[in-house]
Parts: sequence; structure tokens; C-alpha cells
Amino acid sequence: MSTAGALPGRRLTRRGLVSAGLAAGGLAVTGARVASAEGRPPRSTDGPRMPVLRSVRRASWLEDMFTRYGDAADANTWSGGDGTYSAKLPDGRRIWMFSDTFLGPVEPDGSRPDAAFINNSIVVQEDGELRTIHGGTRENPAAVLAPEDPNAWYWVNANNIAGGTLNVIYLEFARTGSGMFDFVWRRTVLARFHLETLEVLSVHELPSSVENLEWNPWLLRVGPYTYIYGVEDLGQKKYMRIARVRGDDLLGRWEFFTGDGWSSVEAESTRVLADVSNSYSVTPINGGYLLITQDTSFPFSNEIVGYFAPTPTGPFGERTVLYRTPETGPDGTYGNPNVIMYGPHEHPQFRRGNTLVVSYDVNSLNPDDVWNDASIYRPRFVELTFAPR
Repeated sequence: MSTAGALPGRRLTRRGLVSAGLAAGGLAVTGARVASAEGRPPRSTDGPRMPVLRSVRRASWLEDMFTRYGDAADANTWSGGDGTYSAKLPDGRRIWMFSDTFLGPVEPDGSRPDAAFINNSIVVQEDGELRTIHGGTRENPAAVLAPEDPNAWYWVNANNIAGGTLNVIYLEFARTGSGMFDFVWRRTVLARFHLETLEVLSVHELPSSVENLEWNPWLLRVGPYTYIYGVEDLGQKKYMRIARVRGDDLLGRWEFFTGDGWSSVEAESTRVLADVSNSYSVTPINGGYLLITQDTSFPFSNEIVGYFAPTPTGPFGERTVLYRTPETGPDGTYGNPNVIMYGPHEHPQFRRGNTLVVSYDVNSLNPDDVWNDASIYRPRFVELTFAPR
């Protein structure tokens, strides 16, 4: 694994924040919804109807698994993280890939003052047991994957298994100053991992020529194509964009959805839908395609919403609230106005019929909170059951 060092200091992770400027300005988390129709691509009410949501329940079997593992952590074991993606390997093992990660012991009071902090990690689930993979050494742990620039780092995103390797998309970010939000996206890369050892085999740059356009949230194989979902992140506004490759090799020839066709020019891709989050999923159900995302039309939303479309490229219908996260804001379970959520998406390996397992990440705008209470900075899971068609 990479031996590059992790970024030092107690840095708040940024994934899913609506705007660094808003957060730095001390905006409190609220439940008030602010409409944001400016620049919103049209939505359709034609085609398949949104599936009826029958029930929602916590996936406590997954939350409890990570709580037990994190609370028993040693200096080289995961005790919390965000950017939660997963995959099922051909040999039956499941892997959990995290972005910013705490390694290290949790005290009886729930704090972790001596934890190490790295920018990405892998947790392997096998025969009911979990183990952590990180880079560096046991004495000086580091990220699994790190750029050569010590002021840069990678955050994990969507993945597929193809060509005999595990292929994972990472976004590269770099510092621009000493402030909490002084960093910028540089590029999108694809890392290939050995399926048995999970060692990094190679890293390749993916299309990154359009400013603020990150091809990272989701991959979906439909027919002869793999659809690659992106987010144009303008801070307060975020838009879905879509690309595809023939087959499942992400290093193949990319085509970009223009709204009425496909182009080989990245800059000609069109905005498909407004107010998506930095992580989301698009998966088939009931003869259509369900987008699950955080509603980013208002700051620090606690709403996980769905949109339904007849094809992988839309058009996506009306917004439907699927779940309101209970942890967030002054009225949440922590009673803390700084606690936020972000990054919801499905984990298809756990789907049972029309029951979907969806994760989301929880964090705090006050970095000290996630050191003083390890339970905040861990993924949450819910099971959404939809009526059949």
C-alpha cells in the first residue's frame, strides 16, 4: 500500500457540505426549506411512476457491526470514517471503503484523543470478522492510496469489478491554504486493486478537463454500457451529469450525455438534474431507475430524497422525500446544531427484492465534536422497502 503520510491536524471532512463559505460563516443547521429553482433542468412527470415507499427501518445489523468494531479499536483499527462505499468480492468477502478515517482507541467516555487520522482506508468483512487495511506502517499509519504531493489526498468513490481487478474511483484534492476549507479538487483517478490481496496495482487519470466536474458518485451497468454519474459542484449548486463507456473498462472511450445524444467532448455534457449531492446512487427498480440523493437545494438538509426515471439518463420526475435523518441539527438526537449528514446512496450487494440498504454519513461542523464523541463520525444505514410494480 502507499506509504505517503496522512494530512496532519484535526481537519473537518468536507464531503457533502453545500458550501465552504456557508459553513465558515457559521450557518446553523435548520429545518427550513429554501426553494432553489434557478438553473434547474426540467423534470418530467411522464414514464414510470415513483415506487411507493412501504416502510423504512434502521439497518441496525450494520450499524451495530461498526459500533462494536470501532469501540474496540486499537491503534491500527478503524474507529470511524465517512465516504462509505462497499463491494462484494468474487470470493465472497465484502469490503467497505472509507474516505477520511480515524484509527485508534476509543476511551470509555466515547472520546478518541489519541486516534490517528488518514484520508482513506479499507475494512474487510469476512466470516463475521472485520479487519482494517491502511498504508504506511503500524507505527505510522497512512492512507491506502495517496498522491505524491504531500499537500494532496484522495477520497474514495464508486467502484466496479472488471478485468480481474477491483476498480475504484478517487477524487484528488489539495490544500490551498491553512484554513479548514482551503482546498480544491484537482482531478479524478481510477485505482486498480488486486482482488485477493487488495494491493494497489495502478492509478490512472480519468476525464478531468472541466472545472468543478467530478465523475465520482456512481457506476451502473445497463446493457452494453457502464454509465458513469458525475456531479458539477459549484458549492451552493450541484448538478448531475452523465457519461458512459462501452463494456465495463473505465479506461475505455468515454461518451458524455448532451441531453439528446452523446459526445466525445467532456465540456459538451449537459446538466441533467439540479440539487444532487456529492455522493448518490442510481439503480434499477420496478422497470425504471431510482436516484437516491441528499436534497442540496437548502443548506445542510436532513432529507434523503428520491427521483424516478424511465432510463439511466432520465428524465427524472418529481422529488420524493424518502427519509429524514434523526441525528442532525439542534433538534436531532445529539441536540447539536453542528451535526450534519451527507452522502446517501444504496449498497446494491445487500438488496433483497424491493428492499434497499442505504447508507449516509454523519459529521459535525465543529471538528472537536468527532474527537470527543466517536459515535458521531460513523456511517448510518436504513432499509427502504418499496411496493412492487
